[in-house]
Amino acid sequence: MTARNFVNLHVLISHSPSCLNRDDMNMQKTAVFGGRTRVRISSQSLKRAMRTSPYYHSTLGVPSVRTRDLGLLTERFVERLKDRYDADLIAQALALMSGKEGIATGEDADAVAPWSVDEVAYFCELIRAGETDAKQIEKRILKEAAPFRAAMSKALDIALSGRMATSGLMTHLPVDGALAIAHAITTHAVEPQDVDWFTAVDDLTQDAGETGAGHLNTQQFSAGVFYRYASLNLRQLQLNLGLIPTIDAPETPASRARALEIARHALHLLATVVPDAKQQSFAAHNLADFVIASLADQPVSLANAFEQPVERDKKLSGYLQPSIDQLASYWSRVNRAYGLNEQARAFALPEGIQLGDRPALDTLTELENWITRDGQD
Repeated sequence: MTARNFVNLHVLISHSPSCLNRDDMNMQKTAVFGGRTRVRISSQSLKRAMRTSPYYHSTLGVPSVRTRDLGLLTERFVERLKDRYDADLIAQALALMSGKEGIATGEDADAVAPWSVDEVAYFCELIRAGETDAKQIEKRILKEAAPFRAAMSKALDIALSGRMATSGLMTHLPVDGALAIAHAITTHAVEPQDVDWFTAVDDLTQDAGETGAGHLNTQQFSAGVFYRYASLNLRQLQLNLGLIPTIDAPETPASRARALEIARHALHLLATVVPDAKQQSFAAHNLADFVIASLADQPVSLANAFEQPVERDKKLSGYLQPSIDQLASYWSRVNRAYGLNEQARAFALPEGIQLGDRPALDTLTELENWITRDGQD
C-alpha cells in the first residue's frame, strides 16, 4: 500500500481583540468570502511569525537570512563563519552563488531571497578545493543535487517554503516549497470592524498645567475565530532535504520518518504561533482551540465549511463551538462524499468533541506524536 503523501492541517484559533495583520493603509487585512467580509491574516505573515519564533529556533534550527542586500549579507555571514573561512572566501562564495560581482560593496540582488549559512559554507569548501568555475559547479549540481540540497536545507524554512532565484548558480536548482499555507480568515462575518480612538498624554506638559493629549489617533481592531489551513507534501520535503534523489524515487523508512518529524513541528507552529503586530497594545497571545491533522493522498482545504458564515450559538453566545462543530461535520461529509479515506485525528480544548466516530485527543502533544507514528494509534 502506498503511503499517504500529504499532511493536511486544519486549525481553529479564537483571537481576542487584536489587529494582527495590516495593509498599507494601516487597516486590518480582510477578504470577502461567501459574500461577507472576513478578517484575514496573510500566509506571508503567518510564515514569517513561524520561522522567527523561539519554538522554530529551538526545534528546527537557525532559519535562512532573507535579503536583497548582498553587501549586508556578506557582513552577516562573515560574522557567522569567521572561525572557518576568511572574508574574501565568503564573498567569493556568495558571488559564485548569486552571479553578482562586487557584492561586498552592497550591490543588490534582483529580489529578496533566502540564503542559508550552510550552503555558503558548502561553496566555500568547493572553492577551497580549487573548484571556482561556475559552469563546472553547475554540472556537478545538476548531476548530483543531493549534497547541495542537504547543505541548503539545513535552513529548513527554504525546504518548507521554497526558493526561486533569477541569477547565479541558484537558478539551476530552484526549490519548490513543500509546505503550502493559506491566508487565515474568520469563520464568521466581521463587519464593521471596531475602531479604537486612543490618546497619549504628554507628562511634561501636563505637569506644566496644560490639559489635553499630546497625541491622538485611531486603530482598527476586531475579535474572531480564525481558520488556518496548511498542507505539507512529504515527498517534496524529502527531495528538498536531499533524502531522495528525485521526486518519484522511493522513500525510505528513515527519510519518511524525518519528514514526519518536521510535520509534527509544523503542526505545533501552526497551532501556537501568532503574528506580533500590535501585540504590545492587544496581547492576543491565543492558542488553538481545535486542530485536525490528516494523512491524505491529496491536499484538501476545509475552508468551504465556512463559505456560509457561522452564526453565533444563542445558548453559548459565541462563534467557537459552532465553528468546531461545522469544521468536524464538514470533514466527515467531504471524506464520505469523495471516498478520501484520510487517516485523521483531532485535538480539542473543549470537552466532548468528536471527529467522525473518534473522540478528540486531550493534548496537542498526543496529536503531534500521532503524526510521527505515521497515523498509527
